[in-house]
Amino acid sequence: MIQENFIKLYEHSFRDNWDLPCYTDYGEDQSYTYGEVAQEIAKLHLIFKYCNLRRGDKIAIIGKNNAHWCITFMAAITYGCIVVPILQDFNPNDVHHIVNHSESVFLFTSDHIWESLEEEHLSEIRAVFSLTDFRCLHQRDGETIIRFIKHLDVEMQKTYPEGFQKENVNYTTLSNDKIMMLNYTSGTTGYSKGVMLTGNNLAGNVTFGIRTGLLKKGENVLSFLPLAHAYGCAFDFLTATAVGTHITLLGKVPSPKILMKAFEEVKPNLIITVPLVIEKIYKNVILPTINKRTMKWALNIPLLDGQIYSQIRKKLIDALGGRFKEVIIGGAAMNPEVEEFFHKIKFPFTIGYGMTECAPLISYSPWNEFVPNSSGKVLDIMEARIYRENPKVEVGEIQVRGENVMTGYFKNPDATKEVFTEDGWLRTGDLGTLDEDGNLYIRGRSKTMILSSNGQNIFPEEIEAKLNNLPFVLESLIIERSKKLVALVYADYEALDSLGLNNSENLKAIMDENLKTLNNNVAAYERVYQIQLYPTEFEKTPKRSIKRYLYNSIAES
Repeated sequence: MIQENFIKLYEHSFRDNWDLPCYTDYGEDQSYTYGEVAQEIAKLHLIFKYCNLRRGDKIAIIGKNNAHWCITFMAAITYGCIVVPILQDFNPNDVHHIVNHSESVFLFTSDHIWESLEEEHLSEIRAVFSLTDFRCLHQRDGETIIRFIKHLDVEMQKTYPEGFQKENVNYTTLSNDKIMMLNYTSGTTGYSKGVMLTGNNLAGNVTFGIRTGLLKKGENVLSFLPLAHAYGCAFDFLTATAVGTHITLLGKVPSPKILMKAFEEVKPNLIITVPLVIEKIYKNVILPTINKRTMKWALNIPLLDGQIYSQIRKKLIDALGGRFKEVIIGGAAMNPEVEEFFHKIKFPFTIGYGMTECAPLISYSPWNEFVPNSSGKVLDIMEARIYRENPKVEVGEIQVRGENVMTGYFKNPDATKEVFTEDGWLRTGDLGTLDEDGNLYIRGRSKTMILSSNGQNIFPEEIEAKLNNLPFVLESLIIERSKKLVALVYADYEALDSLGLNNSENLKAIMDENLKTLNNNVAAYERVYQIQLYPTEFEKTPKRSIKRYLYNSIAES
């Protein structure tokens, strides 16, 4: 068990870093010191207390990265509630499902997301609050929260007559074995799994970040990965807040152009990112330079190549703000060509490995110890083993146990039982190898899950289930082609024939409409690029499951 109490980490941080900058919304005037954040938390605590919220009540948050998102999260856990972060990419049906399944009593949301939700589908919610200004957007019949909020400043004065001081920061005492976060791995209705993370799981990641000096007091970080995702949440936010780092929240789609400008202004001391961002920078900034004819010629001359690589490295480091100690890449597989080039120019990057079920970290090495093609070393608070059904095969499933491993899936004992071995190891669903120094090498996925280039988990069966319900689709298969999702569809030719619609023009119009409908009902990162008609029924196993491996080659054809 991790010695540091997760909640007390933040009680100490808000007191110790009282006057330091804490959260800033990039490009906006909104900025808070640690003391001001503590005061905002105190206001939310008064609302929670007025509403008789109890320990273990769930509070859901959905919206872009901003200071109010962070304040809400902190207010929830320091009060003793369980926080339910929801990715803003999820469509309204998925949000309804997660809010209801998690039994959330409060919802904090961006105003535009609230406009797309339906109150009657959130029957258990007592109140909905805006992440813009914390006003109450909706309250259940009989509630008087709106009236209470109108007099919140008076209540603060009554509660803290001398004004809110650092001595007033006293948070609930809750042991690390209590559930503190429900993180849903997928947003599709009927398939969502709420990962139950304890204070110990979260503290395991945060204290690892503190021990290894990833971030320190007074440093800067730019938060651009979704905070509802375990990776960005653990380091850009939770570790940073625990040590007194200044967090600038991007709150915009992180295109290379926007990111480069933000890096230049914020000058972060650590960069946490997914491969997609780095690969785009490589493609847009580096490739045009090294593909020039004169540059290709120069790179073939000994001694000159080293100087040129050194210049490229400096240009890239400067473009990313020039002050970072390293770039940590995780969430998906890195393009081998990009990794090889970055290693060649001695760029300070490293690749880590984790999953939501481990909150998220499993392995990591600092950039100067990182072994190329690996995913770093297994953490000292974690263990990993390679399970092989066939002992003669080198590659097997990576299985882990240790401080960061979740307790299970919320209200889903069957899925929990399935993901743990009988002797208590978590099945990651990833295939790989482990060397004698503890370095992990990921070789592929044993499950059908597709990992999008920006680190989101995509479960093809869920998209297929929706597609199969659309007109004239008998069955479908989602595959990945050049990092885009493509749907192979075996159409209902018999039904088309009976209606005289079986010609290429009609089929194209029907499938174009199906594609539009499908993409309106899935998350942004699950959108399908193209429907490709398949001439025959897909080959099945005796259990009537499609033999997916037979169609992988189609993805590249």
